[in-house]
Amino acid sequence: MERDYILETQNLSKDFKGFSAVNDVNLRVERGTIHALIGPNGAGKTTCFNLLTKFLPPTRGSIQYNGQDITTLSATQIANHGMVRSFQISAVFPHLTVLENVRIALQQKLGTSFHFWKSDQSLNRLNNRAMELLDSVGLAPWADNITVEMPYGRKRALELATTLALEPELLLLDEPTQGMGHEDVSKVTALIKQVSIGRTVLMVEHNLNVVSDLSDQITVLAQGSVLAEGSYQEISNDPEVMTAYMGKAA
Repeated sequence: MERDYILETQNLSKDFKGFSAVNDVNLRVERGTIHALIGPNGAGKTTCFNLLTKFLPPTRGSIQYNGQDITTLSATQIANHGMVRSFQISAVFPHLTVLENVRIALQQKLGTSFHFWKSDQSLNRLNNRAMELLDSVGLAPWADNITVEMPYGRKRALELATTLALEPELLLLDEPTQGMGHEDVSKVTALIKQVSIGRTVLMVEHNLNVVSDLSDQITVLAQGSVLAEGSYQEISNDPEVMTAYMGKAA
């Protein structure tokens, strides 16, 4: 059975003054899966993510999303096509309520994000959908709380809710559990599992427990190139990966 890839790169490369941060990366993300991008520090993961989400232009290579060449599109254009990056670009407004943050994200999706002069009554029609999104990440009881007063884990859950407001088909998560304690990591891992239903997730993640729990497929980068690909079991048994990545993480 032929696999359906939502995202593919061909020879994706990025050079900085003669240094290849990403070198001929051929990445294929299957639709409906959770795909992890891992590797030691300096492996090129963040640069690769920045190329995919158009924060950086590639030196060489191409990016295909849903069969369309998006290599020259902007970050806004690919977001409008349903490819959205979370936990970096979905920053929340600390002095607004949790509900207001999600409502602003919904306004952005509708193209009315600058209509802040409108009355509350005209914007309240978005509240039902905002509450649905908050409920999906377990934040409905805190809808009226001021965001800055929320614990770190709940702020991350709110960032996820604001991203889901943009109705992503492909959700890119950049270090979703970074800086979290064990309890928050477990909660966010469960949330990612929940929100991945009906969509595709590509994530950069250092926590190998999270990677093993969530990932259907893993791509390992080392020195800017693809070192290995496969399931967690296949990756963890690869001697080259053990040397380049697992050994450093132990």
